[in-house]
Amino acid sequence: MHDELTKVDIDKMKEELARREAMMPDLRAEVKRTRDLGDLSENDEYKTAKREINENKRRMRYLENMIKTAKIITTDSAEDEVGLFDEVEVYIPKRDETKKVRIVTTLRNDVFTNNISKESPFGKALLGAKAGQTVTVVANEKNSYEVKVLSIKKGEDDASLSIGSF
Repeated sequence: MHDELTKVDIDKMKEELARREAMMPDLRAEVKRTRDLGDLSENDEYKTAKREINENKRRMRYLENMIKTAKIITTDSAEDEVGLFDEVEVYIPKRDETKKVRIVTTLRNDVFTNNISKESPFGKALLGAKAGQTVTVVANEKNSYEVKVLSIKKGEDDASLSIGSF
């Protein structure tokens, strides 16, 4: 399966990839410098430098693969329906709670800032819903709950939203 990402997602990944590629000469130099410090079995600086270069390479491979396999999607949605990057105010009766969330691509998912992935159960339930509509969020086979859409504020693909790093 391909990840569905926007052009902004792809551009942000390309920018990060370029930054990480530019870091490689310094990381290699640090590995060489620390290797020259002596016994590698007890050289924590060398182990740290190797770990940093390997983490950088891993992230670069991840970004390259995501860019290569991504399916580019648009953010278009009907004016009265929840779409990608829209801010949605919802009421959750089970918790007697009102909450504002933004529906985003999987790369920009961040529950701490209420940016909810369109692939999450919550995001899937809200996409396409209209103000005043109650939708069911299916968390798993045994758990589900209802959410009422109170309002929809149309959004756009915001390049200031960071992409997640793993």
